[in-house]
Amino acid sequence: MDNKKLDYASAGVDIAAADKALEKIKLLAKSTFNESVLSEIGSFGGFFKPNFTGYKNPVFISSTDGVGTKLKLAFMSDRHDTIGQDLVNHCINDILVHGAKPLFFLDYIGVGKLKPETMVSIVDGLASACKNAGVALIGGEMAELPDFYNPGEYDVAGCIVGMVDQDNVINGSTIKEGDNIIGLGSNGLHTNGYTLARKIAFEIDGRKFDDMIDSLDKTIGDVLLTTHKLYLHDIMPLLGQFQINGMAHITGGGIKGNLIRVIPDNLRAVINKGSWTIPPIFEYLQTAGSVEENAMYEAFNMGIGYMLVLPKNLTENVYNELKYSGADPYLIGKIERGNKEIILKD
Repeated sequence: MDNKKLDYASAGVDIAAADKALEKIKLLAKSTFNESVLSEIGSFGGFFKPNFTGYKNPVFISSTDGVGTKLKLAFMSDRHDTIGQDLVNHCINDILVHGAKPLFFLDYIGVGKLKPETMVSIVDGLASACKNAGVALIGGEMAELPDFYNPGEYDVAGCIVGMVDQDNVINGSTIKEGDNIIGLGSNGLHTNGYTLARKIAFEIDGRKFDDMIDSLDKTIGDVLLTTHKLYLHDIMPLLGQFQINGMAHITGGGIKGNLIRVIPDNLRAVINKGSWTIPPIFEYLQTAGSVEENAMYEAFNMGIGYMLVLPKNLTENVYNELKYSGADPYLIGKIERGNKEIILKD
């Protein structure tokens, strides 16, 4: 009989590796701290003291999300620095649609076998995106679960908390007939549609991660790993200047599935499909996978990552401001009277 004593390491959990990663992660997180952060990484909770100056009736707005099967591309390529950026940018865009300024972020990483360099790379991406957005990364959780995840795989999720004055909350309730819709260009798939995209590229079309695609002028892997675009710096300057009646972040479910969330019951949105430039990745996926157009619009953002609904008389000024900021705006539709629906018009 083997009398060797059992410990956590022999069960597959390497506490020493976790401690090694944590020391580097603490430094990365601390680089995002500002005067509102009152705690250090490693406490049981993160302390954040918000600055209410300028707010009459502050409301906290929060969101939590992951990056889905885009993680499979990180596993394939052993590149993990973009995943954290995807996560932060996605979460910030989700609360931005309500007019909220992001304040702090928390993350969760679950992994089978912890590799310190991989975990540090993920958090490096998180910290980089947080600094870019002026957000504090105040804490998180790293769980090593060898019986739960396949070797070399992990999952990440994040939570963003932001703040907006109650009188300035944007939720679509003020959208009116005659409003215009401006769409902001995406830079690719962002973080949605990857189950279908991976099947098309790597199974149906038989591509490898580093294969060049002539129509994309890049490798398929580089294009699919393109970081989810952040719209914060384009949108926040508008909120104090212009009346914005509704906004939508175009994620899973595409244009129809997300814009509908802010359209009042007695109105409909009509979107002109030919009014923006569709990035070449979508044409490649549609052709290589023989995907019907309707299915493409259900699975992908199709080149529009964010939408604003605003009064007709403000459209030109807002469009020009967005153009000046480099946001890649398009006038793509309007609001009409009708049953609550989204119409994609050829």
